Amino acid sequence: MAADDDLAGLRERCRHFLHGHGPVRAADLLATIRPDTQVDRYGDGGAVAVLEDEIAELLGKEAAVFLPSGTMAQQAVLRVHADRRQRRTVVFHPACHLDQHEGGGYQRLHQLTGRPAGEIGRLLAISDLTAVAEPVAALLIELPQRDLGGQQPPLDDLRAQLDWARARGAAVHMDGARLWESAAGYGEPPAALAGLFDTVYVSFYKGIGALPGCCVAGPADIIAEVREWRRRMGGTLYGLWPNAASALACLHRRLPLMPQYLSHALAIAGQLADVPGVRVVPDPPQVPMLHLLLTPARRPSPGPCAG
Repeated sequence: MAADDDLAGLRERCRHFLHGHGPVRAADLLATIRPDTQVDRYGDGGAVAVLEDEIAELLGKEAAVFLPSGTMAQQAVLRVHADRRQRRTVVFHPACHLDQHEGGGYQRLHQLTGRPAGEIGRLLAISDLTAVAEPVAALLIELPQRDLGGQQPPLDDLRAQLDWARARGAAVHMDGARLWESAAGYGEPPAALAGLFDTVYVSFYKGIGALPGCCVAGPADIIAEVREWRRRMGGTLYGLWPNAASALACLHRRLPLMPQYLSHALAIAGQLADVPGVRVVPDPPQVPMLHLLLTPARRPSPGPCAG
């Protein structure tokens, strides 16, 4: 407990932050909910409907549905894609959140089969996909790749990967938890990237700093099925309006700032370029995020003992 208290004290005294939007305080998060917010009832109407319509328009999709967590959202939409094709295999990068951080939910709850492709230390390549011979229900691609410091492939490479999937009758789904950052990195509007995929998941608590929640956007019939899975998985709460209202406020405030966030990340990387023991990954950053690899200084070896 003492170590935790010390860390909490250091955070309280800190005035400069490189992660997110600074310290997370309840009052600041509550302030993102407008007092005149219209409430929903079991996900229908109010701020939830407004957010869903806005996300569908922003991403150029027919419809969108709000869910309380990305884990629920992606498992649900991949289940829909798999059921429609009567296939169970989902191809993804080895560092995929679905496989690494969800306790095998896609397998245990939805009977999907994961097929990692490529190597965990680099981006997915078309040669990794052509090595897959079995029928595939969906190809999942994360933009940008969080565990690689926010790397993302050239657009021509990305299109080739999506073409590979579609030629085999598979759906293409984007893990766009950081789509807002990805779009800034490519210099494209979010709809341009979303338009390459059948369905897209976007998060609201990460890059734009809202309360937890997310949306899945895509064709209206697929989104209707995802909405049903939201209820089956316990995500259709009596009131989802606080989180949806927070998402709307933060989206309006921070989405236009993403190019500035990218410039800031590049400036930070430039300042750290010559610092001993610090390596920026990737260098330069490709989106408004990066990893810092720190090499601890070695202690000098003790001299020989006198006899």
